[in-house]
Amino acid sequence: MRVEAFPAAGTKVQASDFVITIGGQAGNAAVAVARLGARAFYAGALGDFSDAAASQVIDALMREGIDCSGAVRVAGAMTSVSLIMIDRTGEKIIATRSGGGLREAVPVDAAPLVARCDAVLLDNRYPNFMMPILAAATARGIPRVLDLDKETAFDDLLLNGSTHVISSLEALRGSTGSDDPAEGLRKLGAHYSGFLAVTNGPDGAYWLDSGTVRHMDAFHVDAIDTLGAGDTFHGAFTVRLVETGDVIESIRFASAAAAIKCTRFGGLMGAATRVEVEAFLKSC
Repeated sequence: MRVEAFPAAGTKVQASDFVITIGGQAGNAAVAVARLGARAFYAGALGDFSDAAASQVIDALMREGIDCSGAVRVAGAMTSVSLIMIDRTGEKIIATRSGGGLREAVPVDAAPLVARCDAVLLDNRYPNFMMPILAAATARGIPRVLDLDKETAFDDLLLNGSTHVISSLEALRGSTGSDDPAEGLRKLGAHYSGFLAVTNGPDGAYWLDSGTVRHMDAFHVDAIDTLGAGDTFHGAFTVRLVETGDVIESIRFASAAAAIKCTRFGGLMGAATRVEVEAFLKSC
């Protein structure tokens, strides 16, 4: 729901918009990838065939042209569901009923999934599912981009097996104990040898360049809905990385895609097309 301001405890507010949509890191990123003109494959653990929410996720992804053959419907499991309010500034509050029975799920066969890809985009909330995909992608020598959305240990296998890690500020803070993005990058970078960056909403993106912290401003837009902006960034970064191999160009491209998404209500349904991102960049 879209509201003017979040309600105080025990009060009611009127909503100006309401939408039921799918989301989550992988779902949002897959939609972003598909709308940017790349072929997207979704692989993940979802609730069983009696779980309406899981079926809605698959249907929505397939309508976007996303190949869902890597999805695993886990017997007896439930998909997570969230209730989200977004205020006039585009900020959000979220209550989530976490799904059950998904943590131990693994891909049926990761190698054929990865064989069709030029890169994989991973998240660290379901490591059991991600590790076989990481191994298959490593064997092929393709980029492994990690959306670090949950605090992790410095010796984490998923972290250190990825070629490119882009963290949320919250996950970086939890992993390093530092509120400062530059300091956090240096601390994590002392234990990780690949490309390392952190996104911080309207403050833009920071990344390590041979031990030096670099920064790129975010594009200034009238933010309506920030939901899914970070996931859009990761999807767009991965697409452009495959196309150019240039991390700075990929950050700029991803920043534009995320900025456009923030101007539209409805979570991932506000993801931009390739034409829109290119036009936006030309206008800046």
